[in-house]
Amino acid sequence: MQLNQLVGSLLLASPSLLDPRFKDAVVLVCHHDADGCMGLIINRPRSISVSDVLIDLEIELDSSRNVHDESVQRVFDGGPVDDFRGFVLHDGWNVYESTMQVTPELHLTSSRDVLESLGQGDGPEHFLLLLGYAGWEAGQLETELMNNDWLIAPASNQIVFQEPPEARWDFGARCMGIERARLSDQIGHA
Repeated sequence: MQLNQLVGSLLLASPSLLDPRFKDAVVLVCHHDADGCMGLIINRPRSISVSDVLIDLEIELDSSRNVHDESVQRVFDGGPVDDFRGFVLHDGWNVYESTMQVTPELHLTSSRDVLESLGQGDGPEHFLLLLGYAGWEAGQLETELMNNDWLIAPASNQIVFQEPPEARWDFGARCMGIERARLSDQIGHA
């Protein structure tokens, strides 16, 4: 497997993965090279809203153009590493100061300008604001994959933005023809 092949894929935590920080996690792989891997957990909403974060950052909210209804849009727990670092995962129509393409449909931005656009109501149509990320050192994810700790599923706007967070694992697995009830926590090697 070439290192960058996983970029833009979803990692679905298998029942055999023992790390409680990743139980039932769905991770979008955003970067993967010889030094390691970075991804975002996309199925764990926090109890704070996007507008709470924007207000904390002193970003002005234009309530008359609030097309995303940030008052109810939840912030997501992107992973256990650096949980104060923010990322906006969004559809591919808007490009900002630090936008990185993950797939042709999905982009990742970590600069303030995307947050200001969200506050003004003219940001990306579909987005997730995530705090923190998942990270693996060189070779660590490959070892976990060989141990069958993760299933690899294709990412899509449907899974990331339209499925309810609690349904994203099952939807990703169904896209691969897998049913959770048929998986064992004792996955082995053939």
